[in-house]
Amino acid sequence: MSETIFSKIIAGEIPCHKVYEDDTTLAFLDINPVQPGHTLVIPKTAAASVWDLDPTVYSALMGTTQKVAQRLRSVLAVPFVGEKIVGVDVAHAHVHLIPFSTVADYDARPANDEPDHASLSAMANKLAF
Repeated sequence: MSETIFSKIIAGEIPCHKVYEDDTTLAFLDINPVQPGHTLVIPKTAAASVWDLDPTVYSALMGTTQKVAQRLRSVLAVPFVGEKIVGVDVAHAHVHLIPFSTVADYDARPANDEPDHASLSAMANKLAF
């Protein structure tokens, strides 16, 4: 598989606003969030899609997704955390976790402005395990 931005993040070549990491998975803030706390959860094993993952890695990814979603809901005091697996923007399996209170919040589109790294850093510190 070809190198992606996520493989570069895993290798430490590109910085991220890390929320959680273990031997198999990594969770970090999306730099163009739909809502504050919008987090990406990825496996450290490269695969183009979650459906291509080894079952053990898939289970680890979903376990981390659940753990991070519970943390988002608790720390951010939101009633819901939505999960999206889109798989077209980066050819590396990943899950989007989006904290929200209303359907309009969940369906919002990111501003695509220049990332606000100060705000992202503060949010990562707040959410970090």
